[in-house]
Order: sequence, then C-alpha cells, then structure tokens
Amino acid sequence: MKNTALITGASNGIGLELAILHAANGGDLVLVARNKTKLDELKITLESTYKISVHTIGKDLSQINAANEVYLETQKLNIQIDVLINNAGFGAYGLFTETDWQKEMDMIQLNVTALTQFTKLYLPAMVQRKSGKIMNVASTAAFQPGPTMAVYFATKAFVLSFSEAIQNEVSDKGVNVTTLCPAATETGFQAAGEMEDSGLFKGRKLPSAREVAIFGYDAMMEGKSLAIHGTMNAIMAHSVGLMPRKLVAKVSRKLLSKV
Repeated sequence: MKNTALITGASNGIGLELAILHAANGGDLVLVARNKTKLDELKITLESTYKISVHTIGKDLSQINAANEVYLETQKLNIQIDVLINNAGFGAYGLFTETDWQKEMDMIQLNVTALTQFTKLYLPAMVQRKSGKIMNVASTAAFQPGPTMAVYFATKAFVLSFSEAIQNEVSDKGVNVTTLCPAATETGFQAAGEMEDSGLFKGRKLPSAREVAIFGYDAMMEGKSLAIHGTMNAIMAHSVGLMPRKLVAKVSRKLLSKV
C-alpha cells in the first residue's frame, strides 16, 4: 500500500469525507469504525472510483486496548501508516450530576485514550523514517469549559494540549502533527449527543462535513499545527484567553442551553 492513511471514525461525517479526499489524492486507506458493513461499502466505492487499495477494520474504539488491536492488525499485514487521522469521537449532553457515567467513560476512552494510544503506536516509526503526518481532531470546544457538556469539552482540551506538545517534540524530525478544531458541523454528532435543541445547533446554518474535511486535510498537507475552521471561530477561540474564566463558563453555558 502507498501513502497509506489510517482514519478512525471513517464510516460517516468528517471521517468519511477525509477518506474520500485521501483516496482522490491517490492514497491508500485503512478505515476504522464500529460499523464494518458501512466501511466495506465505502471500500468498494473508493477502490472502483480511485483505483486505490482500502483495508477496513470493524472496531469499537471505546473498548480498552482497541487501538492496540488495530495496530497489531496493520503490523500483521505489513501495512505502513504514513498518515494517521484520529477523527473518531462523540459527545454527551446534560448536567454532570445527571449524565450516565458509563457513557462518559466510553467517551474518555474514545476521545482521549484511543487517540493517545494510536499516536503512541504509530509515531515512533514515523520519526524513524523522518516522514509522516498526524491529524488529531479536537474542536473549538477545546478552548473553553463547557457546562452541560463538561466531559466532552475537557476531552477536546486534552486533544489540543497533547497534540501541540507532540508537534513541538517532533517538528524537527520530519513529522507534523495538525490539530483540527471544527466548530458545530452538519454531521450526526448533534443527534448522537442529544444536542439538536441546544443554542449551538438549533436554527443555525452549519458548515458541511465536507467543507471541514477539505479545510483540515489541506492544513495537514501544508504542515500547519493548528487549523480552526471558520474565521469568526478562530477569532473567538483565540479571544477566550483574554476573558475572565468565570465569564467564559457563563457564556458557554448560555450557548449550550436548550432553546
């Protein structure tokens, strides 16, 4: 396989669009998601359209050590991963005292642990080859606390901080780590997180998953370390650091409240 990208959460949304973009650029793919049927359907389409090779792995990355199982499969098949895109993730809505702990444990496992483990497993070989790209998908949520989505916002803050630190460590080793920070996007995320009626989504025209994917993919290929989709989103994200933290939490709570 050539110029192979491993993409998690590739069965829909931004992950699916990133897979299409990489295939259109002539790159092979390893696609990972829970729904292997969807991945296999995508494999047929991409291979016939772009004449590339696609390997699919059905895996629930919210399960402990699932990332290592994926890694071992790629090792067994002798697939070199040139591009790692940690896209899989989900959120949950509600006051922390009322939300389901098991769901939040799964969220931390997927959004934080699996992403970190994938990076741990594939980065050393990239450094050794002095070549490779990683994209970790965070969110504009990474820049502030999120009352009513406390755990989700915290996981994305981890992704941003972790990715920026790793980028600093490897920037002189031929490897680049890009953190993609979308704002609210038209995907299945809001339905899965029961957020359709929050001020973040209701009544708003949102960018498509394809728009965000193109923006993120281009940023990764250009070697950018941080990619915040949308000019106003970038301004807001950077201005948060100038505001009192208590006020930031209040504004965030208002935005996330159901309308």
